[in-house]
Amino acid sequence: MNVLVFTSLFPNNVQPNLGIFIAERIARVARLPGVAVKVVAPVPWYPPLLPGWRSRYRRVLAAETVRGLEVLHPRYAMIPKVGMRHHGAMMLRSVIEPIRALHARQRFDVIDAHYLFPDGYAGIGLGRALGLPVVVSARGSDVNRFAELPDIRPMLESTLARADGVIAVSSALRDRMTELGAPATTIDVIPNGVDLAVYLPRDRREARQRLGLPDRPTILYVGNLVPGKGLETLIDAFSRLRGGDPARRAGLLLVGGGLLRPALEARAASLGVASEVRFVGEVAHAELADWYSAANTLCLASEREGWPNVLLEALACGTPVVATRVGGIPEIVTSDRVGILADGTPDAIAAALQEALRREWDRAALRALAEPFTWERAAAAVGRVFERALVRRARMGGP
Repeated sequence: MNVLVFTSLFPNNVQPNLGIFIAERIARVARLPGVAVKVVAPVPWYPPLLPGWRSRYRRVLAAETVRGLEVLHPRYAMIPKVGMRHHGAMMLRSVIEPIRALHARQRFDVIDAHYLFPDGYAGIGLGRALGLPVVVSARGSDVNRFAELPDIRPMLESTLARADGVIAVSSALRDRMTELGAPATTIDVIPNGVDLAVYLPRDRREARQRLGLPDRPTILYVGNLVPGKGLETLIDAFSRLRGGDPARRAGLLLVGGGLLRPALEARAASLGVASEVRFVGEVAHAELADWYSAANTLCLASEREGWPNVLLEALACGTPVVATRVGGIPEIVTSDRVGILADGTPDAIAAALQEALRREWDRAALRALAEPFTWERAAAAVGRVFERALVRRARMGGP
């Protein structure tokens, strides 16, 4: 089976952490018997000499190898902000001819499109043009946020209606897609996995020494510093933990980058906790195990989520979690043996953090709860979805 993976969310030479969980799953799918994978990960075209953060797109290679996979990066036209409703059509129009030529050289059997819009919408168009079945995977904000946009919701509905297979990373996301008209029986729930060989429990004190961290109670956040992650709430909650010996006061580590960093730094300063909040910046995924192991708890105060892999990674490292009851989070934090669920208010998060720091946790038991979620199991389930999509398309007599 030759699989064409189509997604703009894929690691590249400029953004090595972009779409890392998509890359993890695809790398395992490529190891399935009889499966060959080619990745087309389009990036926006950006005018020469024009400044701004989007200028980094110009530095993305046209072709590269990522995790042993051949990846092509064709450019597609887009109009930032105001042109969002046209992004799917513009993406399709920009990549159709290069992909048609690629298909002529090596025939594909199925298209695997990740993120419902614009990628999944354009992927459906590619399937129609090439006569191939299309499987679309929803990740989180492509459903939770975009479904609320009147211009985008009809395109999500169209994508789901025309797909030959639909994958959701959580049951909560499946339920949201049924609200968009997708029959629940046509959606496969396949949670992301975790690399158990990378994310291992390490001695907490030794991990702190390697990272140059003080030996004190430590709260960790890992993720982008972007709206929707509840980072203002987290900092507000952290400010409520003050008290006791200052030398033993808890510290908050924020691992990740994003446009909210200046505002969050200002918020921490205004609340008088700037000296206890450290903005670490981006960290390579292979190095995260030390950060998880160094922390007493991971906190995710998100307003919405699909299937946040940081929770699985923390548990695999034997670190408990505090998280809000949104999206697929309750499907990971299924009991108080795993962590603590809280409402998304500063007081509720603060109380949960205090409890998590006070409690004695069984790190081996936390690790055991993450162990069933392997990427290999996820990949095998994805392979079965591809096979059903091929059978379904054959029964329908082609495109």
